[in-house]
Amino acid sequence: MRFLTGQQVAASGLDGWAHLGNGLYTRAATPDFATGLALVNAIGAAAEQANHHPELTLHATHVDVAFVGRDRPGVGDRDVALARTITDLATAAGLTLDGGSVSRINLALDTPATPDVLPFWRSLLAYEDRPGAPMVRDPAGRLPSVWFQPSGADEPRQRWHLDVWVDPAQVEPRIQACLAAGGRVVDDEHAPAFWVLADAEGNRSCLATWQDRD
Repeated sequence: MRFLTGQQVAASGLDGWAHLGNGLYTRAATPDFATGLALVNAIGAAAEQANHHPELTLHATHVDVAFVGRDRPGVGDRDVALARTITDLATAAGLTLDGGSVSRINLALDTPATPDVLPFWRSLLAYEDRPGAPMVRDPAGRLPSVWFQPSGADEPRQRWHLDVWVDPAQVEPRIQACLAAGGRVVDDEHAPAFWVLADAEGNRSCLATWQDRD
């Protein structure tokens, strides 16, 4: 599978899908459980035919679809091709895909001692290492990964923060909603890769996109 840059993914014209850093995501709202199940079955058949398989989660009111690179995070050309097929299947079923309603969350621990603390969190959570990155992850892919953010031993820091990955089109509405809720933008120096926001008490988190990461 050939992996694509963020710009190549954006230029592919996949309406209704969000590139959230490690893969493609979408959600189809369904009027009932049976409709969702039928969509899952249709996607499953197409995935078997293509010998390429997304992650599917069936809920009572929606179906979540994700192409997540486990060994190498990113979006490949086979992901895009099957995503187009899934879009067609959803359209044929009278459903609309909505990438703007999905997001991805990582937990991040600010620490100057990653080698010392990472094994503890891997053991506590029964997680596994992600090759090539200071991160541990749920082997089943259901729970948020934990990222170990390098920081100086003497610098003041909030030890835990959230990394919230969203589609670039959702950044401005999300920031405006945070400002209206009493928050503030602390740092936009690294935008559009990420923005640092804080609540009224100063607790910080990051709003992240795929942009400027290739």
